[in-house]
Amino acid sequence: MAETIFSKIIRGEIPCHKVYEDEQVLAFLDINPVSRGHTLVIPKEPAPTLDRLSDDSAAAVGRVLPRIARAVLSATGAEHFNVLQNNGVPAHQAVFHVHFHIIPKHADGSGLGIGWPAGTLDDGAALAASIREAIDA
Repeated sequence: MAETIFSKIIRGEIPCHKVYEDEQVLAFLDINPVSRGHTLVIPKEPAPTLDRLSDDSAAAVGRVLPRIARAVLSATGAEHFNVLQNNGVPAHQAVFHVHFHIIPKHADGSGLGIGWPAGTLDDGAALAASIREAIDA
């Protein structure tokens, strides 16, 4: 995997405003926040996208993500938030190291704004079967 800014942050070569760290996970404030308290949660394992991350690292992130989200809400006074995770350039990924954004939604309206162009599910049974088969493979 190519070197990223997150690799340098993990090694301590670039400073960050750390909010959490253990053997497998690091969380720190985003330097270009969408809203006050915008926090990044990253596995220390270098993987460019979520589908390339090991089960162990994914589980480590999953164990701490709710705890960090509660802390961000408590510290900022926000009551609502988004968790955002992008994979690939077309999905708006800019740093190719898995990372989760915790983005508080404040009363002033700051936070993530998204549109949701909902479609229809035409082939649900067949698609679900294909996904189940891929999981078992």
